[in-house]
Amino acid sequence: MSSTHPSFSWGRVLIYGFLTVFALITIIPFVWMICAALKTQADFFTSRFLPAGDGLFGIAWDRLSLHQFGRLFTELPVARALLNSVFFASVMSLGATLFSAAGGYALSKFQFRGREFITTFTIGTVVLPAALLLGPGFETLYHLGLVDHYSGVILPGLAPAFGLYLFRQAMINSLPNDIIESARIDGCGEFRIFFQIVLPIMRPMISAYLIIVFIGIWNNFITPQIVLQSPELHPLSVAIFNLKGLYNDDLSLIMAGTLVSIAPVMILFLLLQKEFISGLTSGAVKG
Repeated sequence: MSSTHPSFSWGRVLIYGFLTVFALITIIPFVWMICAALKTQADFFTSRFLPAGDGLFGIAWDRLSLHQFGRLFTELPVARALLNSVFFASVMSLGATLFSAAGGYALSKFQFRGREFITTFTIGTVVLPAALLLGPGFETLYHLGLVDHYSGVILPGLAPAFGLYLFRQAMINSLPNDIIESARIDGCGEFRIFFQIVLPIMRPMISAYLIIVFIGIWNNFITPQIVLQSPELHPLSVAIFNLKGLYNDDLSLIMAGTLVSIAPVMILFLLLQKEFISGLTSGAVKG
């Protein structure tokens, strides 16, 4: 009789070993960033992680503080920038998800003249580099009077081509035509079908796309920096960048600001990771 436990597997041990190593490699930059934010400017270049001293584990605990985080919210306009980021990310992620789902529903389930051309054109715009559209986009916003306004950032991002194509493909694979036809026979209008039938069925994809767009808008830097010229309108990504050079490159302060910037999206992803994975795999098998 073998003494090895039935569930024991060297392959599983090897896989978990590799995953552990890669997880540690991924965590190291975040640990360094946390240590850098807690150190003083004088200790920033003299110690790799925490400053050496006479305290527990040979660390100078008395030289660590949350002073840099206090400066962000008392001396600098980071609180306003944080609210701006929450506003941009919330409004644009909800709007982009709703309009992308509606556009994907129309392209996948409606028959109309020019549908194939619109689909091909949409796919073509997906491959265009975003930087290529900065010049024409800014000129358009300038002539519309939307430069240095919240709407100048929000409106162009409400119907992304990638979202339209993603929802079109998901609805082709996961949304049966029989359900829609049955609802129409029962007298449901198109808006009622969309909100009461289509959106609930596509809930996993909606959750995944909502997270993707929220993180993308939260980290968006180039568009707000170009379109928004007033500091009180800047989101957190631009405000953190503007810390460079204001205080003789206080790197500890910049690291503290970076932590404040990544903490909300990291918490959001950890809380909604099951919905994210479920949404990505919902269209993998055609039902």
